[in-house]
Amino acid sequence: MHLFDRQSGLNVLLDEVSLPEHAWSAAPRQVSIAVTNTCDLACPFCYAPKHRAFLEVSHLLSWMDELDHAGTFGVGFGGGEPTLYRHLPEVCAYAAENTGLAVTLTTHGHRWNADLASRLCGAVNLVRVSVDGVGSTYERLRGRSFALLRTSLDAIASDFQWGMNSVINQDTVRELDAIAALAAEHGASELLLLPEQPTVRTPGAGQETLRALETWVLSYTGSVPLATSGDAVLGVPIANALPGEVGLRSYAHIDASATARTTSYSSSRVRIGEDGVMAALKQLTQMGTA
Repeated sequence: MHLFDRQSGLNVLLDEVSLPEHAWSAAPRQVSIAVTNTCDLACPFCYAPKHRAFLEVSHLLSWMDELDHAGTFGVGFGGGEPTLYRHLPEVCAYAAENTGLAVTLTTHGHRWNADLASRLCGAVNLVRVSVDGVGSTYERLRGRSFALLRTSLDAIASDFQWGMNSVINQDTVRELDAIAALAAEHGASELLLLPEQPTVRTPGAGQETLRALETWVLSYTGSVPLATSGDAVLGVPIANALPGEVGLRSYAHIDASATARTTSYSSSRVRIGEDGVMAALKQLTQMGTA
């Protein structure tokens, strides 16, 4: 039995309580949703689709109801850049008021302002800010001012629990100490390390980068807890509190073209039709076992 509190993010696994399989939640524990492909940055390592697409708000609200009823604990809105999706405050508020879903949001942070914060306050449980490198490295990769990023981090931290996401590649792996220090300075609750994935333009994190990351993680003594994606290979022991939740029982992704995928960069996908998101996820599961 797995209990979850969306306000604090606390997960409790009662492993002495064994539920029969028919009582298991049908939906993935966490579902990430790209609400739009639109982004005002052009990061070289980005693997998000570049064709124009965004989700119809009526479909999105219906899917959240369905996922909530089927046992999903949380949804994470991303993109593209989700703050460019004009319905973002509306869908976050709907989730907070009409479902038991925890809501997270992944953003580059540069569109953050007082109006957006006031409209999201109370409806978003965790804001994730993507920060790759510091100083000139960040500015070269993200094409935005590092000083203005710091201002955004302060603004976000004043109203929201927040975590930092960092893509790790040959540029950023050398700045892990500075990245962790930045996260601690601005009060991050988590530092999510994401080894760069291959794209049509980049080869992804190489073995030398991964070895350097492994060495750094093993020697880390900082105050901000470290995390990584479920499919990342860091070469270090990783706490797996929920070993029975694997594959689509743990995580799924919905892209801005309304297709369900196992991850945001997976080539396997199923169009979400009139029969809903759970039917698409079931079909995706069957594809994986065929």
